[in-house]
Amino acid sequence: MAYRTVIFDFDGTLADTLEESRRIYNHLAPDYGLREVDAEELPKLRHFSLLELLGHLDIPKRRVPSLLSRGTALMRGNITRLQLIPGIAEILPEMRDRAESFGILTSNATANVDLFLRAHGLREHFDFISSTSKLTGKSKHLRAIRKTFSVREDEMLYVGDEIRDIRASKKAGIAVAAVTWGFNSPESLRAEDPEHLVHAPAELLALVQPR
Repeated sequence: MAYRTVIFDFDGTLADTLEESRRIYNHLAPDYGLREVDAEELPKLRHFSLLELLGHLDIPKRRVPSLLSRGTALMRGNITRLQLIPGIAEILPEMRDRAESFGILTSNATANVDLFLRAHGLREHFDFISSTSKLTGKSKHLRAIRKTFSVREDEMLYVGDEIRDIRASKKAGIAVAAVTWGFNSPESLRAEDPEHLVHAPAELLALVQPR
C-alpha cells in the first residue's frame, strides 16, 4: 500500500452537499413530473445503489443528464456557503504533502468545486479538478488520470462516499477508500467490499505514507 496519487470525490466526501442537493432536486422535481423527497426519507435512500435510487424515485435514466446539468448550475449560486465535511480541512495539507499528485473527480461541475475550494482556502492543495457529466462514467476518467500521471494501478487511491464510487474504482482496477459520512450508508458500502472503509477523516491520513 504505497499510494502516490490520491483522487477525491467531491459531493459528500469533501463537501456537505446532501441537504442542498435535496433542496435543488425538490425544486426541479415538478418540471419532470417527479415527487419530492422529504428529509425523513434520506436514511432509507442511503442504502440504495444509483440504479435502485432512480427506480425508487421513478426517475427515467434519460432524464438524469438534464437533472444533473440543471442541478449543478443551480448549486453554483450557493456553493461558497456550503460547509466542508468536519475534519477534512485539518488532514488535507499533510495528506497532500505525502502524495505526489492530488486531485478531484466529480459528477459536479468543475466551476462549482473550484469556487468551493477557494472559499475554504483549499484550492492550492489540488493539482486538478476533473468532472464527468455521466453518473456512471468515473471508471473511464480514473483510468485516464492514472495514465496521465504514469502510476501503476496499485499506486492510486480513489476516495468516495457512494456505492458507484466503489464500483467505478474496481472497474478501473484501483483501490478505493469508502467514507461513511457521505450519501451511502456504512452497511451498503461494506457490502461492496472496498479496500478501505473509513469512518473519520483522520483515518484517511494513515492511508498515505510520508515520502
